[in-house]
Amino acid sequence: MDRKVERMQHTVGPDLVDNSLSPHGGRLIERVATPQEIKEHWPSGLDALPSLAVRDQIARECVNIAYGFFSPLEGFMGQADVDAVARHMTLASGYIWSMPIVFDLSQTELERLGIKPGDALLLTYQQQPLAVLEVEEIYPYDKAFLARQIYGTTDPAHPGVARTAAYQDHFLAGPITLVNPPRLNPPFDRFWLTPRQLRQACAQRGWATVAAFQTRNVPHAGHEWMMKGAWLAAGADGVLVNAVIGEKKPGDYIDEAIVLAHERLREAGFFRHDVHMTTALLWDMRYAGPKEAVFHALVRKNLGCTHHMFGRDHAGVGSYYDTYAAHHIFDALPDLGIKSVLTLEWWYCPICAGVAYEGLCGHREAKQDLSGTLIRSIIQGGVEPAPQTLRAEVLQVVRECAAMYGFGSPFVTAQYLRERTPVMSMPAMDGSRP
Repeated sequence: MDRKVERMQHTVGPDLVDNSLSPHGGRLIERVATPQEIKEHWPSGLDALPSLAVRDQIARECVNIAYGFFSPLEGFMGQADVDAVARHMTLASGYIWSMPIVFDLSQTELERLGIKPGDALLLTYQQQPLAVLEVEEIYPYDKAFLARQIYGTTDPAHPGVARTAAYQDHFLAGPITLVNPPRLNPPFDRFWLTPRQLRQACAQRGWATVAAFQTRNVPHAGHEWMMKGAWLAAGADGVLVNAVIGEKKPGDYIDEAIVLAHERLREAGFFRHDVHMTTALLWDMRYAGPKEAVFHALVRKNLGCTHHMFGRDHAGVGSYYDTYAAHHIFDALPDLGIKSVLTLEWWYCPICAGVAYEGLCGHREAKQDLSGTLIRSIIQGGVEPAPQTLRAEVLQVVRECAAMYGFGSPFVTAQYLRERTPVMSMPAMDGSRP
């Protein structure tokens, strides 16, 4: 199909964009078709298109592309873009970009579908239409080379390398148009905003300077003080907590506890109501360390943030990256249009009787790490929390979430993976086959 979906391209209005808040590439991508546009661009109906059911990761990325979280991407990357990202950390256009966004497909599926460049492919999710992919390119790529360039290793124990190795034989490239926007289920519906909506929310709050905080954890005192320190360092009007909601493995915090615990910090008054907001991002972590830090900065730039805070081991895993690799990578990059707030470590100092910051507190020998092991022991009931480690209000909401959403546990279990309510659900779409 050679029709272009130009009418579904929208840009952010001048009231929401200035030099500091410009989306990456200068234009906020929006590719969401109205029912009338669907009739105009696919007059034979979506039923007439070859269809393919997609997995969770691809569904989430379709949503992110269509709403502009990944601006300037309009679809899944072609070979020139993937090669430029792998070799130079840019798109083929020259814009900085650090993570490949690709749609993999097996040779068997390609033959079954019989698709070729120029065709349109209906992508379905949960047995409902989701998006249309205008196929521009079908190509193979060296997955071992891609993993080495992005993750700095080909060790199959690295989760990003394992994800790349599991990709199918070919990649499909082309623009994505959302034809059936998914519905976010409670409690996530309160926290998920598109980039346009989030920019509007910040403008309504009078936030001209916004510091983003990336998280996939329940907040302990170190997280809280990292946010407060970055707020001061940036001279920010607000802190935007942007929690990553995506693929889970046993032992992770359940998604519901993450967003509701961060929200409780504001509700309980540890942040003023007018300087703190919790939101959600649909993304499957790649654990690419410094390169994923760059990607996170660009996504939050698209959300309208002016600053992004980076602490120790940002987006890292194991010992693959230096503790502050996410700090050093920005030294070699041009101005991204979003400023990095680079923070060292926060810990509990029993001599200061409070949370301390590396380089400020002189009692390093007495340092007590706010480690994941300590926080988990508190949450699991083995240790009574002190305000200098985990807020009692946060612990309360985590336990409430365990009872309400986690089948008794605040951590991901096999039962949670099987039986949880999905983060997003597809509404039934009249006039199209499932």
